[in-house]
Amino acid sequence: MSEENKAIQRRSHEDIWDKHNPDAVDEYYASDFINHSAPPGVPADREGLKGLIAMYFDAFPDLEVTNEFVLADGDKVIIRWNARGTHAGPLGDIPATGNKIATRGISIAQISHGKIVGTWNESDQMDLMQQLGVIPALEKA
Repeated sequence: MSEENKAIQRRSHEDIWDKHNPDAVDEYYASDFINHSAPPGVPADREGLKGLIAMYFDAFPDLEVTNEFVLADGDKVIIRWNARGTHAGPLGDIPATGNKIATRGISIAQISHGKIVGTWNESDQMDLMQQLGVIPALEKA
């Protein structure tokens, strides 16, 4: 089962992130999907997720997301990912800066009956905001 779940995650990554196609969410995510890490004001369902993904593609048209490693245990798939891109469009209320960013995070996907039913995501948003110039970088001691 773990290898099957890893394959589902791999295919969803290719179809959504590699092809910049948020509509592919409908193929891989269950109709009752829950995004346990949805930002405030964003619906925690498939439509909310598609909106978030589309926002990132609009903000970073050259966005590349690569999986550093993928682990699976039972119905959970854990992904360590890296993302790079150029901030060429608005990211929420943040206007385009032209800054290049490189960030990483960890996502956990729960899979049931061949569909992703839930996700949990963690990334360093402070670092991203510093790279965008929205907040100053901390001085090194």
